[in-house]
Amino acid sequence: MRYFMNTIAVGIDIGGTKTHLRSLADGRVVGDRVVPTASWRTHDWTGDARALVTMINSLVSGGTIAALAVGAHGCDAQHECDAFQAAFEDHAGFPVRVVNDAELIPPAMGVFDGIGIVSGTGSIAVTRNPDGTMLVAGGWGWVIGDEGSASGLVREAGRLASLYLDGGGAADEPLVQLLCQSFAIASPVRIGSCISSSGSGARLGRHAPAVFEAASLGSKLAQRTLDEGAAALATLVERLLNRGAQARNLVAGGGVVMAQPGFARLLLHHINARSEGRVQAQILDKPPVAGACALALRMIQTTPQVYQPRSTK
Repeated sequence: MRYFMNTIAVGIDIGGTKTHLRSLADGRVVGDRVVPTASWRTHDWTGDARALVTMINSLVSGGTIAALAVGAHGCDAQHECDAFQAAFEDHAGFPVRVVNDAELIPPAMGVFDGIGIVSGTGSIAVTRNPDGTMLVAGGWGWVIGDEGSASGLVREAGRLASLYLDGGGAADEPLVQLLCQSFAIASPVRIGSCISSSGSGARLGRHAPAVFEAASLGSKLAQRTLDEGAAALATLVERLLNRGAQARNLVAGGGVVMAQPGFARLLLHHINARSEGRVQAQILDKPPVAGACALALRMIQTTPQVYQPRSTK
């Protein structure tokens, strides 16, 4: 890849929990910052664009920006990507591209025409066909979806635990015990109310370590939870393929997949079984922001004009 000298490319990965900003000059990382997403995001396109441009200008310390690529959790349809991208026009004096955060995962691994899967705070699978059509499966939120994510695993663990107890199972089963410890409750009868009152996927997902620990202790309930979660993620890929997705490469990432090698292996197993060889899958081994930077560098290749950041005041 050829870089344009004396230019800065900026990539941003907006996750449900944290936002990662990175700047590159001549292909080298010159700025890197991670902030809590809740500390700046209001889900108002204009306000969020203004906040990000302020952070970007601080990150590059007055340098000249050539392109910005943003992968945003919650931009789950083309019109949402377009709305966020349009909001930057009044605040950024440089080209901006906004995509879903799952779309950062393949380019982080050098794949620019692949399917991206996120299993983190939530879960989603996204790809684009050569004509630019965006195809999405999943991403429905922790209350009714996000299977295979941190929040989805906890929700389903609670469901399986409740069915197990209703069937006469013992309360000393490792998953039941560890869920009670994680929620700080004395009785498993409160697991359901704790899940429903969590209020957000991020807060519910904090209890996911209990599921993985229980699985490591031999809990059949926890192991079933993980297997079904991985299978549900693979089903998202199957749905994209059945809807006409043309990508034949897939990269999976997100906090759960990258932190839990056993779960990543389960996911690859189910993807291979469901796709029947139609896709080649791999696990992300870089931060997703690297994919945002790769997209920004591609923008510089096709739009080499250099722009100066505008004031956000």
